[in-house]
Amino acid sequence: MGKAVLARENVVAGCVANSFEDAIKDCGDMLVKAGYVNEKYIEGMLKREEEFSTAIGNSLAIPHAVMDYKKEIIETGLVIRAYPDGIDWNGESVKLVIGIAAKGDEHLEILEKIANTFEEPETAGELAAKNDPGLIYDLLTMEGSF
Repeated sequence: MGKAVLARENVVAGCVANSFEDAIKDCGDMLVKAGYVNEKYIEGMLKREEEFSTAIGNSLAIPHAVMDYKKEIIETGLVIRAYPDGIDWNGESVKLVIGIAAKGDEHLEILEKIANTFEEPETAGELAAKNDPGLIYDLLTMEGSF
């Protein structure tokens, strides 16, 4: 395996977005810049959102692409953006957005780790409010072992 699934520079706090679509595009741009995906993957992330919301409760959204765009993944990776003021995500308030690109079945393990890390309803909101990317990174790399 090449680069880390979650690199420190891929965690950004204090973000603002006009819409959940903007938040998805911002995550997609970060995935591209980090070398995890080709630019076309962002289209797949937006298509996924049309099919069903990736907001999963507890102030958390996990945008990722539909299966047809799996070929656009170069390497498994995560990016995280914290929105302290929240984003209206199809009627749900989201404060932490974790963009995922995973090869093969690696997404199942990643989603399980994320669910375990954020099983307490207030965790994502509290992290976003602290405006500290290092804190978010430390929590996920220690607890989620990314």
